[in-house]
Amino acid sequence: MSAEIRRAGYNATSVDSGVDALTVLALGLPMDVLVTDAELLGELRCSRLAIEARALRPNLAIVFASDREDVVDCVPHALIVSPDAADGALAGTVREALQTRA
Repeated sequence: MSAEIRRAGYNATSVDSGVDALTVLALGLPMDVLVTDAELLGELRCSRLAIEARALRPNLAIVFASDREDVVDCVPHALIVSPDAADGALAGTVREALQTRA
């Protein structure tokens, strides 16, 4: 996912887990959009990660990579993109998330 975001001209930071993503946010490092795989496993699964991330940064844009439409129900104004979507779909959704947030 991060490669597609970089190809679109954005900076992207990849982390290995939800805990690592939350650490990036807690440290105050720059992040405009959180893109998370809805199938993320571990201590901080995707919806929990999104809720915790919004608690730290209420205006953070969130994009779920998922085929399940219901994944966005727990996070207001989150967007969804299929992980199997055509090349460029993720970058387009990130762009939309940034515009919506502004």
